[in-house]
Amino acid sequence: MITIKQLTNIVRDASNLMTVDEFEIMQKRGCENIVTTSDLAVQNFLCNKLSEIMPKSGFLCEEKDINDIKHEYTWIIDPIDGTANYSRGFNQCAICVGLKHHDEMEMGIVYIPRTNELFHAEKNKGAYLNGERIYVSDRTFNNAILCTALPVYYKEHSEVCSKIILEAFNKCNDIRRFGACAPELCYLAMGRCELYFEHKLGPWDYAAASLIVTEAGGTISSANGDPLSLTQATGVIAANNISNYNQLLKIVTSNYKSNKSNSQN
Repeated sequence: MITIKQLTNIVRDASNLMTVDEFEIMQKRGCENIVTTSDLAVQNFLCNKLSEIMPKSGFLCEEKDINDIKHEYTWIIDPIDGTANYSRGFNQCAICVGLKHHDEMEMGIVYIPRTNELFHAEKNKGAYLNGERIYVSDRTFNNAILCTALPVYYKEHSEVCSKIILEAFNKCNDIRRFGACAPELCYLAMGRCELYFEHKLGPWDYAAASLIVTEAGGTISSANGDPLSLTQATGVIAANNISNYNQLLKIVTSNYKSNKSNSQN
């Protein structure tokens, strides 16, 4: 079984393939959905190294449609969460590696090389930033910062998402959009923000960071309140405490319900 120290070292080594001066950018499905040669290099490196240490584990990765999840242990990997940010020089782009045991996360690492912030968590062992224990904030909803985004891959749902964001904005302190799920969830875990909502994400976006959120004392689920599937795309909401989570969940679900009713009329 791999240790968190081994995993941390592998992720840091993989980041050397990301911090390069030149890389190629390719479109997957239009200019909104891209992949770089750095994404592919990081993913290949991680899969090879982790396969050596845990040869019977499976992999669920964003690039190359790797979906081998019929194992006791499965690695869930996003080689670069925030590829658009990465390609344009923004700092919020992270290597995300999570280890799933059956239906629960056992380990999670989110590393942001450009800021040298490495978040990690192990089940029932707390969440950490660069080795220091982190916790969610105790701010109430009216003083909360919401991290969110409009659905760039699902622009047909931008109207209902806009309504959710506007209603939440009018009830909280302010909003932020950094353009990468995992860093934003880690910011929630360390108290930089308190609320999170996004319409639909791949499991590689949220799996590793979800453990960091819960181990820091936060709450996270699918957008309808169900537990995260860890293997399927879903909407995601999170909050620093259960009261703020319930208020955000009510805003999200009521707007989705209203939008569905209006579309049927």
